[in-house]
Amino acid sequence: MTENHTALYGEHEKAGASFTDFGGWQMPLKYSSELAEHHAVRNAAGLFDLSHMGEVWVSGPDAAAFLDYALAGKLSAVAVGKAKYSLICNADGGIIDDLISYRRSDDKYLVVPNAGNAATVAALLAKRAAGFDVEVNDVSSETSLIAVQGPNAEAILLTLVPAEQHALVTELKYYAAVDVTINGQELLLARTGYTGEDGFEIYIPNAGAAALWQALLANGTEHGLIPAGLAARDSLRLEAGMPLYGNELSLEGHAYSAGLGPVVSLAKESDFVGKTALAAIKESGEGSTIGRKLVGLKGLGRRSARGHYPVLKDGATIGEVTSGQPSPTLGYPVAMAYVDVAHAEVGTLLDVDLRGKAEPFEVVALPFYKRQK
Repeated sequence: MTENHTALYGEHEKAGASFTDFGGWQMPLKYSSELAEHHAVRNAAGLFDLSHMGEVWVSGPDAAAFLDYALAGKLSAVAVGKAKYSLICNADGGIIDDLISYRRSDDKYLVVPNAGNAATVAALLAKRAAGFDVEVNDVSSETSLIAVQGPNAEAILLTLVPAEQHALVTELKYYAAVDVTINGQELLLARTGYTGEDGFEIYIPNAGAAALWQALLANGTEHGLIPAGLAARDSLRLEAGMPLYGNELSLEGHAYSAGLGPVVSLAKESDFVGKTALAAIKESGEGSTIGRKLVGLKGLGRRSARGHYPVLKDGATIGEVTSGQPSPTLGYPVAMAYVDVAHAEVGTLLDVDLRGKAEPFEVVALPFYKRQK
């Protein structure tokens, strides 16, 4: 597999990061302590390099109608300046990727797929664009993405944005984006994230990424900002009950069993790829009254469940863990798992087979952790 480096790889090396492969990219796993990085995001702020994510611009008179067809959500209903979480599915309703789309003008959207799926999604969008008056432009290789996450994120951004633009930051709503100036460069600032905290994601051309990273660290230190790697990102998103593609989401699964039914707009007038299949799945009750459903599991003991561990009820396998580890914030093990609908009700007591030993878990509502606003 090709080993890709982001424009910030040198910054991570200087900071002493240990690296791991993620979707063909060498990404920082942690800098010193993944626990310290996790707690920094919950209590102050963490700085993440997300430049392995994809960025695909969709523009033209038919941009809204095209994305209504290409994605499961109703992107034409998104107001300019806002964003929407959606899915791109195959004809069988299988999930190719989950992604966020930002509407930047009436006829221009920025679609952001996950790292490992970026090239696949860009190619699929280009293919599905046939017959629509749109241009699909994959700028992933030219674009860096930096996230500042945590309760102090807004205060840190305000130290870098000109005073006359402060209101653009403070008034920016969740799942919205705005153009701001940082270090003399106009950038796209989004109030989104994958940690369960308040935070921002900044899209910037590769050439300016290192200077922005350095400026954020320099200005953020007094606010408790430290760089954070993929290990902290994973424990944070798990506490927040956010699905990870390849764990909770896959081609073999679908929106309804994953609890993402509201993301699918069967009501939109136009057809979309996977609509017929997803309508049949919903009608069948799969994921709600039959089949398996994604649930949260709270460990009642000290040992943690891990991905692919069997979930048991009275010794019989009734599901499988998709993600699991100790929760640094809550102090007990947490996991997400697909379990038979008959055993998915909150309060149900189950076991997880931890390499031959049954460990008790309880089905709980997701998310495990929700920030105080």
